[in-house]
Amino acid sequence: MAIYQTNYQLGIYSPSMLLKMSFISEGIGDKENATLYLSKYYDLSPNPQTITKIKSLTGQTELIGYQVSDGMRFVLFLVEFKEIIVGALTLFLIVSLIFLWSKGNKLTEARFYWPSVILISLIFVTNNFLKAQNAALVTNSPTLIVSKPSAGGEMVDLVEPGHRVKIKASKDIWYEVEWKEKVAYIRKDNVTRF
Repeated sequence: MAIYQTNYQLGIYSPSMLLKMSFISEGIGDKENATLYLSKYYDLSPNPQTITKIKSLTGQTELIGYQVSDGMRFVLFLVEFKEIIVGALTLFLIVSLIFLWSKGNKLTEARFYWPSVILISLIFVTNNFLKAQNAALVTNSPTLIVSKPSAGGEMVDLVEPGHRVKIKASKDIWYEVEWKEKVAYIRKDNVTRF
């Protein structure tokens, strides 16, 4: 488990490793981390059996935050292979630039330069904006979700561990989150980011 945790903190993990970590955590009675690893596994390989297991670990009958659309799966796929995508685009860019350099002054029309400009733009966008969503798992019991980032905010919901929230921003000791398609706030110490 120590080797797995070291790799996990470095961002080196696979779905099977996350399942093993969850199994080990459950075996030693650490249901919080078992749920965390299963939740991360669900991001990589969404299936109903994972939700059923998380429900049994947390004692929940209904979990919020586990809906994954086809678009989100595509983004997760792109994020997983981001380095390969950037490498391939860079290779195409180098080939394009070599072609332009070899032709020299013979290429006077702008259409010959557009592939290079498009490739540079794609590399920039992929490298800087292709990121997985910020998400967190509710880990404390009970956890208040409020309408304002203060103790005086109106209570939106009272939840138990196991639910997931999408983090939009960070404000002092609060996260601004998306909860049931609305903006709400949750204390940072009540969730674990992944």
